[in-house]
Amino acid sequence: MTEQPPSDRFKSEMPQIPGVSGPRPSPASNPAVKLVIGLLAVLLVVFLGARWALRPKRAEPRPAELQPQIEVPAPAPDPNTLLPHATAADPGIADVAEMAKPWSSKEFFIRNRLTGENIPALLVRLPAGSPSQASGYWAFEQKSPYGNCKLEYVTDLDKLKNDYGFRAANHPMVGNPCSRTVFDPLKTTNLPGSGAWVRGRIVQGSDLRPPLGIEINVEGKKLLAVRTE
Repeated sequence: MTEQPPSDRFKSEMPQIPGVSGPRPSPASNPAVKLVIGLLAVLLVVFLGARWALRPKRAEPRPAELQPQIEVPAPAPDPNTLLPHATAADPGIADVAEMAKPWSSKEFFIRNRLTGENIPALLVRLPAGSPSQASGYWAFEQKSPYGNCKLEYVTDLDKLKNDYGFRAANHPMVGNPCSRTVFDPLKTTNLPGSGAWVRGRIVQGSDLRPPLGIEINVEGKKLLAVRTE
């Protein structure tokens, strides 16, 4: 006879102890676990996104043409460099046209041939005489012959009255602000001991002589300062 397998009805059943016996369910199959993991993943994504959005941004360099430009003003030119400088090679100091008006004046420098010093000087258009003739002009050194004062050309008659106490003027004069000496451009005088006649007679004050004159030549439309006394 064929042997039959033992019947299952004779097997003893394992006792069921809650929480101990029996197969444990897989955590992955638990819906609550899946929900927690999903929430953590969402929170992690939100956290990382917020960190990225709030990160400090590096300032990008602006193009060169957009950079603010700080302009440094150029230093003002020395007024003395703008004045004509009469030298032996180039004695021109003015044009006849710019000196057409009587009593007009122009400052310039003239080179001392002995010392090489540039001496301040002034050219005055006299009311008498032709503008095309040298006699229509008077030029002189602005440095006083004795001393270091700079002579000034005074066209304001009130200044002659108030600063110099000279009330007899009816035309511009030349004054020495240090000694209050006044020189008349329309008058000439003879220098004692030399026999030379010079322009700028002293009409008030204690200076010893008129300003040192400068010889003027006219060539075409140019005025040339040739030499000083």
